[in-house]
Amino acid sequence: MKLLVKAPAKINLSLDVLHKRQDGFHEVEMIMTTIDLADRIELELLEKDEIKILSLNRFVPDDQRNLAYQAALLLKRKFQVKKGVLIKIEKNIPVAAGLAGGSSDAAATLRGLNKLWKLGLSLDELAEIGSEIGSDVSFCVYGGTALATGRGEKIERLQAPPTCWVVLAKPFIGVSTADVYRRLDTKDLKHPDTLNMIQSIQEGDYVKLCKNVGNVLEDVTLKLYPEVAQIKDQMKRFGADAVLMSGSGPTVFGLVHHDSRMHRIYNGLRGFCDQVFAVRVLGERHSLD
Repeated sequence: MKLLVKAPAKINLSLDVLHKRQDGFHEVEMIMTTIDLADRIELELLEKDEIKILSLNRFVPDDQRNLAYQAALLLKRKFQVKKGVLIKIEKNIPVAAGLAGGSSDAAATLRGLNKLWKLGLSLDELAEIGSEIGSDVSFCVYGGTALATGRGEKIERLQAPPTCWVVLAKPFIGVSTADVYRRLDTKDLKHPDTLNMIQSIQEGDYVKLCKNVGNVLEDVTLKLYPEVAQIKDQMKRFGADAVLMSGSGPTVFGLVHHDSRMHRIYNGLRGFCDQVFAVRVLGERHSLD
């Protein structure tokens, strides 16, 4: 038996860090939404009690470092599953890009194995399990648009943002999220207005949304990697309505309303950037069907 599951990327419309917690994590306030750029996860039931990862992407580990592997192992242990699974990962989301590719693969694996292994778990239960794997996995289990708080595992559902194009550009570098957070000075941050961002989504106000994008991790990543700042400048110059780095980077995205301007930005960036995508906001939650 085989099952195909989509694992969409996310972008941060807003990312704020409030303080460092006693457990070593940072208290965050993030507004995230899924976009139409996705990995494809194929799950194949194995009678032998083992987990196998198969991917043609050389940057994707095929052992316990892989978050999809960790997701399968966690379900097996929690629910004493004696069957195995072959997890084939077709990578379309850039690796180490600030787009939650690995977390989304893990979340898709949780949703898919819930069906394949007939576990009967709800999305809420899967999201709680996902929080044990990584901070973004809970959001990726739900998908759609949400306010994430705590260390990112507390999810409050929001409606989909106004429809628009998202042009993404990733330079040929990877960024360590842990390293960026380690270098972040929480004492002197310019905090984005999370409440105004939520209101703009609720009102369907695209212009207001564009005015309220913000990411406190930008200053750290931009200092470490000047090419990220260059991509931001290019996107603004080509006419994106709003430009922001997603997560800890290095991917930069631009929000664009008009098709013609999207094509201009997309074509302009392809001249000097390794990976460029033009996709739509998804913004709607996953279902268990």
